[in-house]
Amino acid sequence: MSRRTLRAGLVGLGAMGRNHARVLASLDGVELVGVMDPAGDPTGAARGAPVVATLPELLALGLDYAVVACPTVLHEEIGLHLAANGVCALIEKPLAHSAAAARRLADAFAGARLVAGVGHIERFNPALQSLRSRLEAGELGDIFQVVTRRQGPFPPRIADVGVVKDLATHDIDLTSWVTGCRYASLAARTVSKSGRPHEDMVAVVGELTDGTMVSHLVNWLSPLKERFTAVTGERGCFIADTLTADLTFHANGAFATEWEALSAFRGAAEGDMVRYAIPKREPLLVEHERFRDAVEGKAMDIVTLDQGLRTVEVAEVVLDSARRKASLPLQDAAQPRDLAAAVQPS
Repeated sequence: MSRRTLRAGLVGLGAMGRNHARVLASLDGVELVGVMDPAGDPTGAARGAPVVATLPELLALGLDYAVVACPTVLHEEIGLHLAANGVCALIEKPLAHSAAAARRLADAFAGARLVAGVGHIERFNPALQSLRSRLEAGELGDIFQVVTRRQGPFPPRIADVGVVKDLATHDIDLTSWVTGCRYASLAARTVSKSGRPHEDMVAVVGELTDGTMVSHLVNWLSPLKERFTAVTGERGCFIADTLTADLTFHANGAFATEWEALSAFRGAAEGDMVRYAIPKREPLLVEHERFRDAVEGKAMDIVTLDQGLRTVEVAEVVLDSARRKASLPLQDAAQPRDLAAAVQPS
């Protein structure tokens, strides 16, 4: 039996929207039937699909689902309209500009019984996919610590949120996803050096519900672009580089270093290092394939709105901790639905 072609729309032709358009235009089983952007399409990124200025015009084209890649502050308004019109949605991260707005979106799509997801693309990075599988298989033993660094040049396209909600949400989501644990408490500090109203650097130290220690260093003021995740446990350390999609394992050593002068510069239990050969498919393409399959009623291997909501909630605690210069607990959100598994593996 041949697959029914899904009719997809796209909201926003910014930097990320143009990438979504590229993938949607070639995605098997999907037709990009229209794009909404009030600024039009001066670069031809819509790949021949009609470009309209308003959401009603886009909805009039008859959509099965829409990808929302407009500024974060507009996610709630656009998403609620899509839910009210029976249209499934893949909404770029962060889900919304506030936890309250994210909760309203989650409620709206759940109430309409529509498939909806959040574009946390790092979950589909080959290095992190492999890392999560290996952690689930117990290859590291007990997990002690997760460390992430996400640094790079300032993105002038981001004007409505700071580095916490734009970039740190990647690390919040991936940390909970690869470990299968929620955040229990955290402390954070932020600074703003660019003259914008939002923070552009953040340092976070926290603890997960199983006692794992976490730390995140995130900024968009560095000339060095870095996407680093290290997970340390009883058998060694996994290091994922999501820029290159490489995963390496540094094992605890089985042999003591007998060369005394050298031992001072080596890890106390340093062993073999392995760089894994893993299939490397484009994360955005995989994300779209998984969402398409979910809309078709197949496996729901997507980032749900409840999971996206939990990530926004943690981001808000990060900002609150920085404002108050205090360590804060994270309470389980239980309204309007139980979110105890909100950032758990799907």
